[in-house]
Amino acid sequence: MPQPVHVHALADVQTASIGAGTHIWQFVVALPGARIGNDCNICSHCFIENDVVIGDRVTIKNGVQLWDGLRVGDDVFIGPNVTFSNDKFPRSKQHLATALLTEIESGASLGAGATILPGLKIGRHAMVGAGAVVTRSVPANAIVVGNPARIVGYADAQSGGSLDKVTEAAATGTVQSSRVAGVSLVTLPRITDIRGSLTVGEFQRVVPFEAKRYFMVFDVPSVETRGEHAHRQCHQFLICVRGRVSVVADDGVHREEFLLDRPNLGLHLSPMVWGIQYKYSADAVLLVFASHYYDGADYIRDYSEFVKLTGASA
Repeated sequence: MPQPVHVHALADVQTASIGAGTHIWQFVVALPGARIGNDCNICSHCFIENDVVIGDRVTIKNGVQLWDGLRVGDDVFIGPNVTFSNDKFPRSKQHLATALLTEIESGASLGAGATILPGLKIGRHAMVGAGAVVTRSVPANAIVVGNPARIVGYADAQSGGSLDKVTEAAATGTVQSSRVAGVSLVTLPRITDIRGSLTVGEFQRVVPFEAKRYFMVFDVPSVETRGEHAHRQCHQFLICVRGRVSVVADDGVHREEFLLDRPNLGLHLSPMVWGIQYKYSADAVLLVFASHYYDGADYIRDYSEFVKLTGASA
């Protein structure tokens, strides 16, 4: 039996589109066009404009204003006094014909006092720290803090490839497995003598494919994130030949973060693994070998599509 809707006597709720089991507390104003899902909890002193869609099981804490153009997915948490906007250049008595669309995807959490600029997307299961000022869209699962907000981690990403796990073994192709399907960390041989050091890897042996292409990434500002995609068929082998960079690998179920900080440490990403590179040191040079020539159709750039293709649950 559907649960009743609970609207406090001191709330001004003008919309009839409210899902079962939703609680709306005192001094909330909701305009007629607003759509509110099931089992939501909307705390006191919130304002919900007309062109607002709120999914199921959403928590909105005190003092939040949700303006036209806002789309909130299922299972989202919006902390107290989070600030949204829908006009990049507001002027008194001048209104946009259509408000900019801002999307908060399913499972995302916005910390107390965060500010979200208009026209952005906060990806599924992303986390925005308290007081952060979000000026650019946030990828799925990313954790952002600061002003302007920057990525400092990824939700539920376990650490992989720490120095205490990876030995400096001289044997060719020492491999550390990963919880992420299709991912392995390879310690390449390192030969050192008075003339300097050398490291080597053989294709179709240590590097488990024949390389058709390579590319290098460098001069990346430390706040920037690269990757954010998967490949349908292409394998990749990543080596940070100078400096350090962190790589997050995700198979749709498990997620691990690896630190590449030595030129004899390589990371193999198989097809259908979502890869992210971030936390570049100022001097970082990332070398990537690829099993295929460039093909734009081989890329999956939307994380929600990737999850569907892997068959992982939401």
